[in-house]
Amino acid sequence: MNPISNQIGGVFIPVSNVEQARDWYCDILGLPTDGEIYFGHIFVLPMEGPNIVLDSKIYAPDHIYKVPAFQFRTEDIHQAYAYMRAKNVQLITDIENDHWFNFKDPDGNLLMVCK
Repeated sequence: MNPISNQIGGVFIPVSNVEQARDWYCDILGLPTDGEIYFGHIFVLPMEGPNIVLDSKIYAPDHIYKVPAFQFRTEDIHQAYAYMRAKNVQLITDIENDHWFNFKDPDGNLLMVCK
């Protein structure tokens, strides 16, 4: 048996302010903000599947994601795009190939929504 699992446990996102990032991500994902901030710099978003770990200790302007490191899933790409626009999220692309779009979080990390 291999001691390393072939599963993703979590994805780290560098953020400048863990409290502000927690509030922003929880808002767009419809998650509660009542979880614990660990060690003063880590907040774990309770996702279905691998968790997202917001970490202000690893943040540096040159460490933000300049290409999407992962994608958020959606069943309706047009509804997701309209929702993000209504939230005043910085949309980087239009809906491409009727399948995906990119956006930035408040720290400038490039992220994707894909159906």
